[in-house]
Amino acid sequence: MSQSATLILFISSLLAFYLAWNLGANDVANAMGTSVGSKAVTLKQALIIAGILEFTGAVLFGSHVSQTLITGILDPTQFTPQILLLGMIAVLVAAGLWLNVATLFGFPVSSSHATVGAIAGVGSLAFGLDAVHWNAIALISMTWVITPAVSGLIAAAFYSTIKYWILDQPNAIAQLQQWIPWLSTMLIGIFGVIVFPTIAQPIQSLIGLPIQDISLMLGAIAITGLSISALQNLQSVESTIGRFQVVSACFVAFAHGSNDVGNAIAPFAAIVSVLQTGKVPTEGFQIPLWTLVLGGVGIVAGLAVLGKKVISTIGEGIISLQPSGGLCAELATATTILIASRFGLPVSTSHALVGGVVGVGLVQGLKSIQFQTLRSIALTWLVTIPISAALSGILFVILRSIFVR
Repeated sequence: MSQSATLILFISSLLAFYLAWNLGANDVANAMGTSVGSKAVTLKQALIIAGILEFTGAVLFGSHVSQTLITGILDPTQFTPQILLLGMIAVLVAAGLWLNVATLFGFPVSSSHATVGAIAGVGSLAFGLDAVHWNAIALISMTWVITPAVSGLIAAAFYSTIKYWILDQPNAIAQLQQWIPWLSTMLIGIFGVIVFPTIAQPIQSLIGLPIQDISLMLGAIAITGLSISALQNLQSVESTIGRFQVVSACFVAFAHGSNDVGNAIAPFAAIVSVLQTGKVPTEGFQIPLWTLVLGGVGIVAGLAVLGKKVISTIGEGIISLQPSGGLCAELATATTILIASRFGLPVSTSHALVGGVVGVGLVQGLKSIQFQTLRSIALTWLVTIPISAALSGILFVILRSIFVR
């Protein structure tokens, strides 16, 4: 690799780390906000949980999303290697800057929307509006309305059930004791569909059992262990439910890391591919493991340094959360993502989680919801794609005028 290529790799590595840093500060904070806001875990515990599980999910299972982002928004084969390289540098800077600004104001935004918008901005200015797959952009935009609405309805249904059968009963502890096996099954069942198949894949290669059998075995062990632990330490209703939310927080962190690291690594992986091969990457190109490690480290560092602002917005700024409400919001988020995945719809964890929190608030009463916070969040959602597209487009034009003669 030449000296100029090495310099470009070094600079783009720093930019990818910067984007991953801001993704951790904003998007990962979204995922952990309900658990911290409900006091199920402390901020320090959330940092440890997210640090381990987000990093593990990102490194082990983050390559698929990275590949999809490169080829799903525009056709990279329309680019020359030099133009694609400059474009992806512009994407890294634009998406990172917008997430940074949103995080400083405590607004939870979608890192996937920021990256998608930035890639669309580069494609539009490089080869015109026809170069962008606008049907994919339209589908993503529809999720701004659909995702929080569906998640809110599911969270309201979950919370209404827990409220009626447990929280509002004269002997809530006795009712909870009867419900613990069902809560364990619901929690492990919903999150297990997301997490267990990915855990089961490496186990399958060792023992040869089908993934479905391994997933069922892991699920049965988890349900039994969680039920026994909760029954042996049955104290107050909310503190016991808080144990369930710690488990759901672990699942959310792992699933989030395996999915959303692609938002930071996809543009960087394309740059690495161009520098190594001198060609434009096509569908199915390999994502180097070290780039996923870089993204994982950046995500954890960003959450640790700047994540508190967004955690406060999700966990405390919309409604006052107890573990029962936080658990329902996370269950609704996971269920919504599962439904969307079944139909192949791109959704945002941020949007689903905010919708779930609002759904809990609706059951508690309209007075519990801070509508001013919601208006600010909705505005940042609305402007994320156009702002990141404009930023990346402007940066791309500047870079092209300097380096392309």
